[in-house]
Amino acid sequence: MTGKERREKVRGLAILGYKILRHVSACHSTLALMLRLRDEARGIRQGDTQAEFRSNSLRTEHLAASPTSLTAKALSINRNHVRSAMATTSPTTAATAAVMGEAEAAAVHFTLLDYMLFVLMLVVSLGIGIVSAFKNRHNVSTQEYLVGNRKMSPVAVGLSLLGGWVSAVSILGNATEVYFYGTQLVTSLLGCIPASILVVTVILPLLYELRIISINEYIELRYNSATLRKLMTLCVLFTNYFFMGVCLYTPSLALTTVTSLPSWAATLIMGSVCTIYITIGGVKAVVYTDVMQTLLMFGGVLAVVVTCCQDLGGLGNVWTIAQRGGRISFFDMNTSIFERHTFLSTFVLGFYVFLNNVGFNPIMFQRFAAVSTVQSAVRLSVFFLFGMAALWIVFFLSGLVAYASYADCDPLTAGLIQKPDQIIPFLVTDRLSRFSGLVGIFVAAVYSGVLSTVSSCANSVACVFWEDFLKPRPYFSKFSDAKATNVVKLISAVSGVVAIMLGLLVEEMGNIFVVAYSVCGAVVGPMTGVYLTGIFAPWVTVKGATMGFFVSLVFNLWVVIGKLARGGGSPSMLPLSTAGCLAPLMNTTLPDVLPTTSYITTLLNTTATAVASETLDEGTVYDISYCYLGIAGVVITMVVSTLTSLLAGPTKPDSLRKGVVSPTCLKVYTWVWSRLHGHQDDDKRKEARHLSV
Repeated sequence: MTGKERREKVRGLAILGYKILRHVSACHSTLALMLRLRDEARGIRQGDTQAEFRSNSLRTEHLAASPTSLTAKALSINRNHVRSAMATTSPTTAATAAVMGEAEAAAVHFTLLDYMLFVLMLVVSLGIGIVSAFKNRHNVSTQEYLVGNRKMSPVAVGLSLLGGWVSAVSILGNATEVYFYGTQLVTSLLGCIPASILVVTVILPLLYELRIISINEYIELRYNSATLRKLMTLCVLFTNYFFMGVCLYTPSLALTTVTSLPSWAATLIMGSVCTIYITIGGVKAVVYTDVMQTLLMFGGVLAVVVTCCQDLGGLGNVWTIAQRGGRISFFDMNTSIFERHTFLSTFVLGFYVFLNNVGFNPIMFQRFAAVSTVQSAVRLSVFFLFGMAALWIVFFLSGLVAYASYADCDPLTAGLIQKPDQIIPFLVTDRLSRFSGLVGIFVAAVYSGVLSTVSSCANSVACVFWEDFLKPRPYFSKFSDAKATNVVKLISAVSGVVAIMLGLLVEEMGNIFVVAYSVCGAVVGPMTGVYLTGIFAPWVTVKGATMGFFVSLVFNLWVVIGKLARGGGSPSMLPLSTAGCLAPLMNTTLPDVLPTTSYITTLLNTTATAVASETLDEGTVYDISYCYLGIAGVVITMVVSTLTSLLAGPTKPDSLRKGVVSPTCLKVYTWVWSRLHGHQDDDKRKEARHLSV
């Protein structure tokens, strides 16, 4: 036996001994507590109400004295149902329920190292903003503040693209989707491929060569309408503000699971840090903090996946357990448009999401505009495709790992968590707390997603507001660069404050916020349709584009509000098991312990145009899978705008500005126009000669 093998053997024995000691200690404490509560339960059976009172007081005092009492309180709603069901069965079961109450108080919290790592992430983010502001204190211009004078590093901008798009909603939501509904959503990545080809060959080169900063400026150049441009800008602001609010609130679930910090405080702290560094540092601060935060996101979730895979015996075992539980599904060829997730529906969803978020997203376009050449912008788009796929696969794997860990004892059914989207934070605190600092790294990774997304959104909102609303006005157009930059900084600060306020309102407003956020999503499809129509349909006029937008918007709002009004709850989850839990949990019926899906979970299942709530009845427009609604908005916009323009009179080819439509489409349209109108001109000339004779 070599020295290395001896060291590995000694290390393995030490770890085994440590685990045995932990389990023995835990069993001893639990046994002592059960014996004590058993004696009190006997007193209850004998009618000793004073003993019952003492038992309840003992548990109440213990929870109040525990530093984890706030977390226990936060997770106690559904467990109260469990204990009530247990208490009505037998005193022994009631005693075990009391043990569960004591276990709540023993929940895992941040260690000193966890706090240090988490705070370090915040300090570094602030530091990058301060350094960026100091280095560029003499280069005061809106071009510098908003797009870095178009000279930023492509590598940094590429990582910023990923960080700005992949939010905490993606980290928690994708894993939750796989855990409860399976892997079919993974095939949406395949739909991104044809969309990326369309973006890099036509859309991105065309928009970049116009040398614009705000993508909404394209609307005015193409349709020659400042009114339609402002309408698109209002839609961008409306949707981005609500999205920032959701992004700030969602990860508070992770932080409140491991600390005593209430969700409102977590939202306030994160929002304040983000607002400070985007205000003083501009786009450079956003991009360079995104680099750090993106790497932390990927590394933090990957560490969780790798560690859990090792504990479960490797990725092969994880896959086998997930397959046995019905979680593995990639090629469901059901063609019904009412089925929530099939291969076709997720493929269409991936195509739409990539087209919308990379082709016509103001945040993304601001990053593309920050590099020096169109070739660099195209390479960034390709990099984003592969980077997004890598991140999403890691997030999906975390959901599979979570399912494999709890295949026999689902925490949601057992009442250990209240909401489905708490499954990954629970996994980290339950299985990985033995590794000092890993919980802090994971929570820092989640909040890196928050900071990167919110900072990108807020900076983009400031860009759009200045370029589309203020700069064209005579009063603001006369501002010097220094004065204009100060105005943009003020807009950034106000945007951050508004995002914080909306984040604080998410929890309080509940379903009202779901309605508002869903309505925001219903706007995105028609907006994408207006941009796409402008590039590929040269004949469409401003009247046609406006009509197409509103018809598509009305359709989407009708479907979304109809879904919400009809209700129907959340989509049916795949089977969950509690066979490996304690016996008292198995005696509790599912309705007693299964919580109603929260509105934030509904948002996690929302993509672009509608919440993912599905009704049980099929066959109406309200039952169409949410995967199709985004692309439906695009198609309706293009069809209606085309019909309206043809009926009212199409755009003349020579009236279009240079470079605002696809060259191929313009060439074809010009040929068709000349053929049609050439014959008309010949007829007019013949008629004139006939009259002269």
